[in-house]
Amino acid sequence: MSQMQEELRQKAKELLEKGEVRYIIGWGKGRFHHRPPIFIYQAEDVDKLVWDEYCVANLGKYLLDDKFPEGKIGICVRGCDSRAVVRLVQDKQVKREDVCLIGLPCTGKVDQEGRELVKCRDCMHRNPPVYDIVLGEPVEEKGNPDRFKRVEELEKLSSDEKYEYWSNVFDKCIRCYACRNVCPACNCRECFVDQYRVGWQGKQKNCMQNQIFGLTRAYHIADRCIECGECERVCPVGLPLMELNRKLIKDLNSLFGPYEAGVNPDVKPPLGEYRLEDPEEYM
Repeated sequence: MSQMQEELRQKAKELLEKGEVRYIIGWGKGRFHHRPPIFIYQAEDVDKLVWDEYCVANLGKYLLDDKFPEGKIGICVRGCDSRAVVRLVQDKQVKREDVCLIGLPCTGKVDQEGRELVKCRDCMHRNPPVYDIVLGEPVEEKGNPDRFKRVEELEKLSSDEKYEYWSNVFDKCIRCYACRNVCPACNCRECFVDQYRVGWQGKQKNCMQNQIFGLTRAYHIADRCIECGECERVCPVGLPLMELNRKLIKDLNSLFGPYEAGVNPDVKPPLGEYRLEDPEEYM
């Protein structure tokens, strides 16, 4: 058992015994190397909590299942989970006073075959930027100098080449909505694809309708994407969804200056406020 895992269990037990949290969201031991989200209500169950290289899933989204908690919710957060919670708080989906963030410095996660996840390879915040309690010692932040490398490669393509590339991508989409369901920035009460309004989103599966869904979702979270890569990780057909997300993030940075969603709760998203000096090339 790792020292960090033991610290996590001890802290969870303390929080539950003192009544400081009603329950704790963390990772548990599943089949083989699977680490599913787990909800711990009793102090005697803290030994079910797991912290290792297979704890992959972003936990932030699960806060939406209990928007009016009867007591604080303890939640384990790495850099990506912490950013997810900040996003939910800024979207007024979760109240900051309703959660206790248990920070866990992260050195990256691996898949079932032990290979480093792409989402972790590109991570720029291994330490949680926001937390109430932090366990262990901070790890070195490695940054991501190649953050927009793939976007820049795609930008060099001609208009026809870009259309062909993204048509091939979205032609594979099966519209399972796994990307939407796992994304902490996708937190509308009712998604536009679930609304029965003629002309919004067709139910048929074809490339055009897939493009409408993919592009609308990407624009919807343009300044709210925390770059956790969960959408791309859970996609059953392996669509490169972060290429599209990072293209919009790159454009926003060029228009409004550097911004990373979910890092600083006091900094408003660039599309969430208006400034007189905002660019207006479209006017």
